[in-house]
Amino acid sequence: MKDNAETPEQEDLTPKPNVVESIDDSALNEDKELQFENRLDLSELQNSVQKIKQEVGKVIVGQKDMVDMLIASLLAQGHSLIEGVPGVAKTVTAKLLSKSLNVGFSRIQFTPDLMPSDILGTSVFNLKNSEFEFKKGPIFSNMILIDEINRSPAKTQAALFEVMEEKQITIDGHKFKLDLPFMVLATQNPVEQEGTYRLPEAQLDRFLFKIDVDYPNLEEEIEILEREHNLKDQQKTDKITSFLTAEDIVKYQNLVNQIIVEKHLLKYIAELIVSTRSNRFLYLGASPRASISILKASKAFAAMSGRDFVTPEDIKRAAVPVLHHRVIVTPEREMEGITSKQIIKQIIETVEIPR
Repeated sequence: MKDNAETPEQEDLTPKPNVVESIDDSALNEDKELQFENRLDLSELQNSVQKIKQEVGKVIVGQKDMVDMLIASLLAQGHSLIEGVPGVAKTVTAKLLSKSLNVGFSRIQFTPDLMPSDILGTSVFNLKNSEFEFKKGPIFSNMILIDEINRSPAKTQAALFEVMEEKQITIDGHKFKLDLPFMVLATQNPVEQEGTYRLPEAQLDRFLFKIDVDYPNLEEEIEILEREHNLKDQQKTDKITSFLTAEDIVKYQNLVNQIIVEKHLLKYIAELIVSTRSNRFLYLGASPRASISILKASKAFAAMSGRDFVTPEDIKRAAVPVLHHRVIVTPEREMEGITSKQIIKQIIETVEIPR
């Protein structure tokens, strides 16, 4: 991508040795006294995040980025699409995360013959009182695992639009609110294309993150085999302890909403989004929902790091998993093997970081 816009020059912010030498001892002592404390108490949230990682880490080897993004997605009240080849622990990780939380859990296996009513529920005539009663489907839970989401046609995919965005379902003119927290974790296989359907752009846009899961390295592969060998008659999920209630999660989500974001960082997020719309390598840029998603994700990353304020690094960390499934690369660049991830990373390097 040599012919893309040149990166604007940025001021060198590396500290100069002579600057440090010119500061006297009194100034250094004064700086030590200027230690600010968080305006929000994030200690309980941080401890819970570490405990979730420990519980999942009892079974899952590596995949730290995936676990971090799943936790961030939960705190940001978002949904995650997990993509990877079969056997890289996509479904297992989602199940372990749900088991570490003391909340409702449903698993839906998407197939070509799955109907919307199989997910949402349907009205059934009750002979006793001669009235129709609504029987809730598996979507009425706190954490929903959708296995192989790209195996169902558009009609079934469309059934998820309202519930993923508004956390409610409208059937026969009646609205049904879902209990909070509500989170959809969906998996899909990028390799096998037979019997699959491309997800609609409108549905992709409703996922906060698209998480790409890679193969483990040699050391991790060895550790996986050792753990599997030592399991004996035990089940993998037997080691996981549930400790977080639905009320705890909602409390943490409300706390994340209070994370401070300076105005110049809001402008930085907006500049990243607008740059995707004017980039000549992209056929489709990101929507305003994408900018809101970066804002929510960066707040979650800041809270997980123990900070009550967002930094440019939080925004940069959130940008790629939030954006790369929402934009479409032009056919010419796609034929050259250029991916949306590469373009998003270049846009991040091009947009000036606020100082």
